[in-house]
Amino acid sequence: MTPLATILARRIALQGPMPLSDYMAECLLNPDHGYYVTRDPFGRAGDFITAPEISQMFGEMLGLCLAQVWLDQGCPSPFTLAEPGPGRGTLMADILRAIRAVPGMAEAARVHLIEASPALRTVQAQRLGVFNPIWHDSFETLPKAPLYLVANEFFDALPIRQFERHGHEWSERQVGITPEGRLAPGLAPATPLANLAHRLGDTRDGDIVEICPAAPSIAAAIAGRIVRHGGVALVIDYGGWRSLGDTFQALRAHRPEDPLARPGESDLTAHVDFEPIAGAACAAGAAVSALTPQGVMLERLGITGRAQTLAKGLSEPALEAHIAAHHRLTHPSEMGNLFQALAIYAPTAPLPPGFDQAPTERPR
Repeated sequence: MTPLATILARRIALQGPMPLSDYMAECLLNPDHGYYVTRDPFGRAGDFITAPEISQMFGEMLGLCLAQVWLDQGCPSPFTLAEPGPGRGTLMADILRAIRAVPGMAEAARVHLIEASPALRTVQAQRLGVFNPIWHDSFETLPKAPLYLVANEFFDALPIRQFERHGHEWSERQVGITPEGRLAPGLAPATPLANLAHRLGDTRDGDIVEICPAAPSIAAAIAGRIVRHGGVALVIDYGGWRSLGDTFQALRAHRPEDPLARPGESDLTAHVDFEPIAGAACAAGAAVSALTPQGVMLERLGITGRAQTLAKGLSEPALEAHIAAHHRLTHPSEMGNLFQALAIYAPTAPLPPGFDQAPTERPR
């Protein structure tokens, strides 16, 4: 077993089975053995590739979206340009390059990064050091200023809890140990849960519902700043509207594996439930867009025109890779529909470009 697996097995033996949220938190952020604490997991040499690593066009399109919102909201200066979980800093670097085309915007931007990993902070400093970024451990310490935030594949890494329906009761899925001391899945005794009473109408026996305890409070904190000071938050992630089913997964060397097999050595994620994120933002007083497919958003922002411009300076095999990157980001069979986007914005401001207007009544 890995060192972290041994630590977790001993803890379970002493304290009993743990919910998936505790298991995920330890695997990802344990100060000595956590996945994000001990490595740079991004890119072809890592375990997964995110949209900014696929093509510069992704960050450029988001930068143009932010730029239009900045213009629509009166060009505030200074403003906070923030990213939680910024990886290698690739997305932020592409955004900053794109907004240089808008007079005064780059000069007004103050870069703030929410990052828990010391290893990744070092990588980010190498790429973004010229912009004098300020790092934060949480959203609460962001400045009281207009907030322009991009959260790309951030919410999917937040710890989740899973509940399996049994009649009118719910059993929480847990991590326990076998008689031989190996980590193994398990179920807590079924019990009625008030916070899942509303899901009895759209689920059946055996269905699994996932809850991300941290997501609504984070969304509320972001929305509260936007309501008070102006700005926008762009949330892009894989997932959908209202959780249903087991989406807990592990990825290692670009391949799926058993989430309990190598704690601390593989990336653990789950599909994002955008419903509670939107609900918390609305409750805080912000305006919220409809959930919009990533491919649709990028096409509306002009990614095809940008792709054609970049293609003029390329020849094989770089041209072939460029075309494949555009396809991967936008096509419905790839990231185009799997990834969804949500905009949280100032209640008196226009809808950010690229997004659909929220329906009068949200889908149930």
